Amino acid sequence: MDEGQLKNRLILVVDDEERMARFIRLNLEHDGFQVVEAYKGMQAIQVLRDKMPDLVLLDVMLPDLDGFEVLKLIREFNSVPVIMLTAKSEEDDRVRGLEYGADDYITKPFSPRELVSRVRAVLRRTEASSVVSRDLIEVDDRLKIDFGRREVWIDGKLVKLRPTEYRLLYHLVQNAGWVMTYDQILAKVWGYEYRDEPHYVRLYVNYLRQKLEEDPSNPKYILTERGVGYRFVDFRRK
Repeated sequence: MDEGQLKNRLILVVDDEERMARFIRLNLEHDGFQVVEAYKGMQAIQVLRDKMPDLVLLDVMLPDLDGFEVLKLIREFNSVPVIMLTAKSEEDDRVRGLEYGADDYITKPFSPRELVSRVRAVLRRTEASSVVSRDLIEVDDRLKIDFGRREVWIDGKLVKLRPTEYRLLYHLVQNAGWVMTYDQILAKVWGYEYRDEPHYVRLYVNYLRQKLEEDPSNPKYILTERGVGYRFVDFRRK
C-alpha cells in the first residue's frame, strides 16, 4: 500500500503522562497523521465512540482503569486496531495484551522511528485485509468461511474472530495445501517489520485452533510443518 494513502489517518493516543502523549503526538503529526488524546481509560472509551479513530495507542498504566481493562471494553463494541504501550518488557504482559485483542505492543522507551513504523504496519495490514474474495468457502461439512462477510461458521454457529486471527486465517486458507513459513506469515499478517517475532505466529495459530478445531491438540485444519511453518489443509482436493 502507498504510504501516502495512510496520511491523515486519525490516531487516538491514550497515556496519562502528558509529556509522553505530546512526544507521540508531535512525531505522528510530523509523519502526516492526525492525533487526538485521552488521559484516562473511560475518557478514551468516550473519545473512541465520538471520534471513531483509525488506530489506538493505549498505555497499560492508566489512573482509573488499566490498559488491559480498557482494551476489553473496546473489544466489546469495536475492532479498531490497538497498539499497547508498556514500560514492562515481561512476556506475560505482552501475551496478555494480545490475548485481549491487541494488534501489537511497543515497549517504552521507543524511538520515533519505531513508533511510526509500527503504526504504519498495523494500518497497512488492517486496510489490506478488507479487500478479499467474496466467495463462500466450504472447507468441509463442519467449517465454512465467508471472507466477503468476514464470517466463520462451525457446525452452523458463527465463530467470533479477532482482527489478527481473521487475517491469519485468510492467508492460510488462500494458500491452502502449501506450507507457509514463519517469515511468510509474519510478512503477510503483521508486516515485514515483524520478521524477528515468530512467537506471534505460534500464539495466534494456537488461538485459531482453540476456536476452529474439534481437538486443538490434534488439528486437522491448521497443520504444523515442524521447524518450517504451517499449512492449511488442502480442502480443494477432495
